[in-house]
Amino acid sequence: MIPRYDAPPRPGRPYVLRPGVYALLPRAGRVLLTRQAEPGPEIQLPGGGVDPGESPLAALFREVWEETGWTIAAPRRLGAFRRFTWMPEYGIFAEKLCTIYIARPVQRLGPPQEPGHTALWLPTAAAPKALANPGDRTFAARHLR
Repeated sequence: MIPRYDAPPRPGRPYVLRPGVYALLPRAGRVLLTRQAEPGPEIQLPGGGVDPGESPLAALFREVWEETGWTIAAPRRLGAFRRFTWMPEYGIFAEKLCTIYIARPVQRLGPPQEPGHTALWLPTAAAPKALANPGDRTFAARHLR
């Protein structure tokens, strides 16, 4: 059973299944995260939706690069969780199926390509508390030691 974080689904409300991939990116006592400015500023694990026809790993490499400007290596799946949430940028209620990986940040190729995103390095111990959603916080606390 995949755990759920945040509010349960509301009866009668249709949700669009939105699979996504997200990465814990530790390096030298710090963790690479992304700060998203809109719809409200928050710190997140880099990642996002898997496009139709795209493999989860291809989406992970693409999303991390778009949101941080970094390439990654050696991704390893840690687990998954679900969230039922409003996604204002898409105008949908979504059942987000979030698969979490841990990977090694390798090289910065440039600034983030995704508008409104900023790459952010935080000390490993501070990262779990800084993350905006409880699923991300749980995985960070469990796997960043």
